[in-house]
Order: sequence, then C-alpha cells, then structure tokens
Amino acid sequence: MARRVVVALLGPVAWAPPGIDPDRWRTALAEDVVDLLATLNEVETAVAVTPADRWLADAVVWPDMTVYEVPTPTVDAVLATLTGYDQAAVVAADAPDVPGLTLGKLLRPLTTRPVAVAPVEGTGPGLLGVAARLPVPDWLPALDLDTAVPADVRAGAPRPGDVVTTPGWRRLRGPADLAALDPAFEGWDATRALLSGRTG
Repeated sequence: MARRVVVALLGPVAWAPPGIDPDRWRTALAEDVVDLLATLNEVETAVAVTPADRWLADAVVWPDMTVYEVPTPTVDAVLATLTGYDQAAVVAADAPDVPGLTLGKLLRPLTTRPVAVAPVEGTGPGLLGVAARLPVPDWLPALDLDTAVPADVRAGAPRPGDVVTTPGWRRLRGPADLAALDPAFEGWDATRALLSGRTG
C-alpha cells in the first residue's frame, strides 16, 4: 500500500471577523483542520509552518503529529521537505468545516495521475489543496494556495489529463465565506466557539 501523508499548511490568514483577534482566529481555524486530519484513515498527518509560526503549530498539533518547518508557506516548499512517502497532499488551514471525504477525494486520483487539485469554492482565486505523487513531478510549478488556480497547475503538465480537479470547498477568507458556514454541520468546534464568544 502506498504511504500517504496529508499536511495542513498553517499559512498566513489575511482576514478575521470584526471584533476577533486575528491570532485567535487563525488558531481556531488551524485547530479545527488539524482535528479533522486526525480522524482520517490510511494516511499519516502533519502540519507545516514557517519558523516564525512555530508557535501556532505547537498550539494545535496532536502529540504524535509531525511538524515541518518550511522557508515559505507554499505548496512546493512543503512537498520538498517530505521524504519516505509515495503520495502527499497539502491543504489550507482556513477551511475548518471541510469534510474528510473531500480531502480523501484529493488523494484518490493519484493512483492513476501524478497531480490533483481541489479548488476554492466561492469568490476569488485559490486552492483548497494540492496532491502529488512523490517525488514531485519536475513540471509542477511553485504554488501559493491563496493565489493559484487549477489552470496554473495544468499549464506546465505534459498532458492536460495529468492534473485532475477534485471537488472543492470554501475557505474562510471573508464575510461571504463566513456567512456560508452551516451551524448544523458537524465539526469546526474551535471556530464555532470563538464565533459564539466562548473561549472553551
């Protein structure tokens, strides 16, 4: 069986709801994504941060979870640090209510294709995550989850079919995304508590 890892990239968060401290917001989002990763089956899980953000990783990781320090908060920087795996996915840490099934679908195409991408639902560019067979194909460009789109990934591929687009999900990057949160949806406990004014 292929050895697989899903890495939450704890990158910068450009927006926080009015009245909520940006660091507390970022921590709540990351905690929910990390808690979700811990429930995934048949994959190893990890987080990646820049050295300046090591505090965030220390605040949210589970005891047995690996923390990778990367020079820049980009997909290629994370993939370059991974050794011993056959497949890897790098996902954004500002999607606290993303279903585990959505992340599973990001990895599934790697049995037959070298790269898969999950777009961000809603407005603006960005990706929810990128998955690749390792070693990383040399045509995969440097990718920022905040600005890249599936076409950027496909542009360098030898064949368009080398990149599969999987179902996307929203990231909490503005008021419209926040309004789309479903209170009846399970998960996102830390984010829910912060939004409701409870500190846990």
